[in-house]
Amino acid sequence: MKLLAVDAGNTRVKWGVHAGGAWIASGAVPTADAEAIGEALGGNAGVTRAVVSNVAGEEAAHAIASSLPDTAAVTWVASREAQCGVRSSYADPTQLGSDRWCALIGARHLHGGPCVVATVGTTMTVDALSADGVFLGGCIVAGYDLMRGALERSTAQLRPARGGFSFFPDNTDDAIASGAINALAGAVDRMVDYMRDAGEDEPTVLVSGGNASLIEPRLGARVLSVENLVLEGLVILGREDV
Repeated sequence: MKLLAVDAGNTRVKWGVHAGGAWIASGAVPTADAEAIGEALGGNAGVTRAVVSNVAGEEAAHAIASSLPDTAAVTWVASREAQCGVRSSYADPTQLGSDRWCALIGARHLHGGPCVVATVGTTMTVDALSADGVFLGGCIVAGYDLMRGALERSTAQLRPARGGFSFFPDNTDDAIASGAINALAGAVDRMVDYMRDAGEDEPTVLVSGGNASLIEPRLGARVLSVENLVLEGLVILGREDV
């Protein structure tokens, strides 16, 4: 079976075709041009199943739907109370973003132990998953570019150029870049501490997303980098329980 996984986020729509236990094609298009998925798929004919996570709104959903292969049976993922070995502790499980739910399912099947799932994109989500597969809860943080943009919009003299990370920044651009990276990494490290305090065994941080490389070297815990954890979860959903 050829399975198409689609992860529609705020900035990009990521996709991958999975068959024979491996990814055979993958790519991304801007969310504003979501209909371009059809062309981006190119020669990947024979897709029989498509599983989609969409947090980008109705317009993106319509564009994606119109571009999916006619041969594919399509499932649009919605978060549940329990699915594929993960149980949700969210007050209303259906309110959890489908991308976060997919990432948790991907993490459960790739790692299997207690972990913190950090997806670093336009926003960063930091979710705690217990050793027995319970999603304990999580937080949402403004991403790297949103943090820098907020400073530019809300201050009179800070117009950040592209700075770099430093332990002890000695110029404004590096101070802004380092502040944002430290804030993001700190949110992940704090969640690791909360899991330790809750009595979990030492958690691993599974980090994914377009800006994952910014924080991965700054984390204090054991780290497992996954190129796209949402797509991994979508494959599990498509093969086991949709």
